[in-house]
Amino acid sequence: MPEASERRWSRASDGACRTVDSRVFLGPAHEVGAAARERAEAAKAVCAGCRVRVECRRHALAAREPHGVWGGLTEEERRALFTGDPVRSVA
Repeated sequence: MPEASERRWSRASDGACRTVDSRVFLGPAHEVGAAARERAEAAKAVCAGCRVRVECRRHALAAREPHGVWGGLTEEERRALFTGDPVRSVA
């Protein structure tokens, strides 16, 4: 497993998110409505220009990360990929 850990740290050091407050990607519990949408869009904007976005997304999907924006996908978007259900709004 040391190799997997090394890859994870490599992604973290190369990610556009490394200089952004983690609260942008992992919002407060039970956040809903406009605040949740705005935060998620801000996180996705950071991801959009990230050179390791694909690797980050792959990690999030493989690990089934339950929270936050990873590789430009919200938890709802990742869940929808697995279930085939449409993405629900965070109203």
